[in-house]
Amino acid sequence: MDLRIFTEPQQGATYDELLRVAQATQAAGFDGFFRSDHYLKMGDVSGLPGPTDAWVTLAGLARETAHLRLGTLVTSATFRNPGPLAISVAQVDQMSGGRIELGYGAGWYEQEHTAYGLDFPSVKERFDRFEEHLAVITGLWSTPVGATFSYAGAHVRVQDSPALPKPLQPEGIPLIIGGHGKRRTPALAARYASEFNAGFTSVGDSEAAFERTRAAMRVLGRAADSMTFSTAQVLCVGSTEADLRRRADAIGRDVDDLRSGGFAGSPAEVVEQLGRFADIGASRAYLQLLDLSDLDHLELVASEVLPQLG
Repeated sequence: MDLRIFTEPQQGATYDELLRVAQATQAAGFDGFFRSDHYLKMGDVSGLPGPTDAWVTLAGLARETAHLRLGTLVTSATFRNPGPLAISVAQVDQMSGGRIELGYGAGWYEQEHTAYGLDFPSVKERFDRFEEHLAVITGLWSTPVGATFSYAGAHVRVQDSPALPKPLQPEGIPLIIGGHGKRRTPALAARYASEFNAGFTSVGDSEAAFERTRAAMRVLGRAADSMTFSTAQVLCVGSTEADLRRRADAIGRDVDDLRSGGFAGSPAEVVEQLGRFADIGASRAYLQLLDLSDLDHLELVASEVLPQLG
């Protein structure tokens, strides 16, 4: 199973702190470094030092890392026009040497929209816009060089675009779509995504979400093995019970709650927890690292969990 480190910098992190964690992630041998794309801290509005823009951050990391996969979980379709977003993500892919992935979603956190002057329409309209954005972004990237791309939707219109620049990755930038919607989410994932992510939920609920996506793929005649299935969970590991409780206290979480709904406990417990997700078809896990100052945490997982995953 691939393990990727996932961070939430809107909770309080500078670019230099993220760079430190990303470079430690690379040195420790993890597959990737991902970050959320949010503009407001959850829990209260202090959030010092303030948000960092996900794609500005990833552009910097693209030049300061060598082989990590880099991306978002997830960029909100309400934040950016799909045309300029396609340009930015393709450019960062070029800057990284072809290591970028785009996690993309419809948007959900109303307060960050009102805090920074972003429209926040109804759930239906957000998904309508999200679907059009996916069509535009993938259409721009897949249009042959020298041809133009046009699209006429209810919310987005593109006319005679040169559809440049192109991503560096020859097969295109992998798209990650996730969530627990029962109808539109699996249908959109089946049509557009390389990876489906069911994050921060139980094995049983994840399995149900995976199966809905597989069913949507069958409707389209898409091969079952063409989709990567993944999970995301809070990470809290300790070589001793005291270390585990210290790390849980540092992120304001209860150890028992983490054990029942995260990747938490001893290294052996975490290997077992990962195995339960592997049993339902997950081949990738995003480890949500909430204390960015604790690089020993990464080292522990790298030395005692990674080698057991094969």
